[in-house]
Amino acid sequence: MKRILITGAAGFLGSHLCDRFIKEGFKVVGMDNLITGDLKNIEHLFKLENFEFYNHDVSKFVHVPGDLDYILHFASPASPIDYLKIPIQTLKVGSLGTHNLLGLAKAKKACMLIASTSEVYGDPNVHPQPETYWGNVNPVGPRGVYDEAKRFQEAITMAYHTFHGLDTKIVRIFNTYGPRMRLNDGRVLPAFIGQALRGEDLTIFGDGSQTRSFCYVDDLVEGIYRLLLSDYHQPVNIGNPSEITISQFAEEIIKLTGTNQKVIYKDLPVDDPKQRQPDITRAREILNWEPKVSREEGLKITYDYFRSLSQEELYKSKHRFE
Repeated sequence: MKRILITGAAGFLGSHLCDRFIKEGFKVVGMDNLITGDLKNIEHLFKLENFEFYNHDVSKFVHVPGDLDYILHFASPASPIDYLKIPIQTLKVGSLGTHNLLGLAKAKKACMLIASTSEVYGDPNVHPQPETYWGNVNPVGPRGVYDEAKRFQEAITMAYHTFHGLDTKIVRIFNTYGPRMRLNDGRVLPAFIGQALRGEDLTIFGDGSQTRSFCYVDDLVEGIYRLLLSDYHQPVNIGNPSEITISQFAEEIIKLTGTNQKVIYKDLPVDDPKQRQPDITRAREILNWEPKVSREEGLKITYDYFRSLSQEELYKSKHRFE
C-alpha cells in the first residue's frame, strides 16, 4: 500500500482528500494543528487501520517515521477572516511549513503536491486567468499575507524541483465549496447560507458585480488526484469556469433556501478581486479533467449539510469572530 501524508487534514479540503485516498487504498497520515481545522471532519477515520493522525504545526520541524510515497501540503488558513486574524501563522505555514515538508519529501524520496490558490493572480487584469498570467498582487495589502505566502510556496517548490530533482506538483485552487465548510469562515457561500438559515439579510460587499466561479469539492478532489499521479510539474488551475456575479449568486441562494431575505450592501474590502474565473485548458489537456457537478446539484448537497447543523452551531458561527 502507498503511504501519503496530508497536512491540513482536519480542514475542509484536507478531510475530503483523506477520504479519497483512503478509498483509493492508500495508508493516510493526517497532520493538523487544529488552528482552523476540526477533528469532527475526520473522526470517522480514526477507527480505520490505514489512518493515523498527528496534531502538529508544520511550521516547526516535521518528523514522520517510516516510508512516505506522497505528501499533500494543504495546511494553511484559507479564508480572509482567518488570515487577517492570524497573519504571521499564515505566512509561516506557507514559507517555513513548505520548506520543512519539501525537506521531508527529499529525505523520503516522496512526491509532493502543494495547494496553491487563485489568489496568486490577485485582482487580475487578465480574464479568465491562465497559468501563464503572473498576477496583480499588492504585497503589503491586508491580503498580501496569504497571496505572497502562496506565491513563495510555489517558488520554493519549483526551486526544489529544478535544483534537487524533487517530484513536485502545484495545484492552483479556485473557489471550492461543499460539506464541511465552516459557516463562519468569511467566504461568500457559507456566509450567504448561514444568513439565510438564521433569517438574516444577505450581505454583499461592493455592488455585487464582482464575479466568482464555484467548484464542487468532489470535482476538485478528482483534479488533485489526477494531478498527483501525473508527470506534470508546472502549476495547474483546478476550478469551475462557470462564472457568476455575487448578486446573481445571492438570488440563487434565496431561491434555494426558500427564504425571503433582502440583500444589503457594504463597502468592498481592500484588494478584493473583481473577477475570478479559471482557464482550465491545461487541466483538460493534461489531466483530461473538467468539473462534472452542476452548481444547482452541488449547492443542494451543501445546503442540506448546513441545514443539518444544530441551532447552537448555527448561531455560534455568527459570533465566533465578532
